[in-house]
Amino acid sequence: QVQLVESGGGLVQPGGSLRLSCAASGFTLDYYAIGWFRQAPGKEREGVSCISRGDGSTYYASSVKGRFAISRDNANTVYLQMNSLRPEDTAVYYCAAGKYYSGSCYPYEYDYWGQGTQVTVSS
Repeated sequence: QVQLVESGGGLVQPGGSLRLSCAASGFTLDYYAIGWFRQAPGKEREGVSCISRGDGSTYYASSVKGRFAISRDNANTVYLQMNSLRPEDTAVYYCAAGKYYSGSCYPYEYDYWGQGTQVTVSS
């Protein structure tokens, strides 16, 4: 059974950091493009960062460039390191896996989704 499980969310003060993890079971993440997406209340789901299979090409939304970093490890897990967090980063964050990396980060390009983890940035 294909499954993605996110963890690492929580409440953090502005300027703080969190690292989200996306662990896979039932398939190997190395063979997939992986994306991190977020959805705030009343807003559409948006792509935050995506990474290709193979050469590890990455995409970052302009709102997070220079603050967030996506990475893979050898344990079938993908991470999103989030630094200098802002209140506007508050959302439910999802990871997703897809067969192809387009150079962008659109939700419709991804086939398998986790259940999400809440990130709240507030003082």
